Amino acid sequence: MKEKDYFQALYDVAKVVNASLDMTTVLEEIVKSVALTMTAKASSIRLLDSRKRSLMMGAAYGLSKGYIRKGPVLVKESGLDQKALAGQLIWIKNAQTDPDFQYGAGAKAEGIKSVIVVPLKVEKSVIGVLRVYTDKIREFNQQETKFLEAVSYLSAMALENARLHQALKTNYDLLVAHKYRLDDN
Repeated sequence: MKEKDYFQALYDVAKVVNASLDMTTVLEEIVKSVALTMTAKASSIRLLDSRKRSLMMGAAYGLSKGYIRKGPVLVKESGLDQKALAGQLIWIKNAQTDPDFQYGAGAKAEGIKSVIVVPLKVEKSVIGVLRVYTDKIREFNQQETKFLEAVSYLSAMALENARLHQALKTNYDLLVAHKYRLDDN
């Protein structure tokens, strides 16, 4: 089996993050790159809602529409996500049977076995999770987990940059509107 070039894959993710402030496009490219690099069944990024009660789908690659729409991921009902939102990298050997995985029956129907979850951190705050799903029981080696942690940091940075860009644009638009009102008087 050919060894993966995680450095090249990380470089490709960094290029995507740097190329656009359109978060949908960036997140979709990230999850696709992660799934393909890891030769995994699927990958997703879920983002914490403003009330910090559930994780909303940001982007997914390799998951069916039915699985994506299975229902909300409620933080209080997902031991897995509680741990990830506390900043821990979590590996689940078999999502179909693990009590910490909120939708075990959904995982079985989707053909998901192992799952690794990496927190998305901005400074000390966790804003979401990056997940990788496999269709076979799989352990992840140190090189793979380091790659996923690096991608999660880049993803969180991209999200924060997009948020700051939007706030700056809103402030600029308000300033311009205010200036035009002053000029009209």
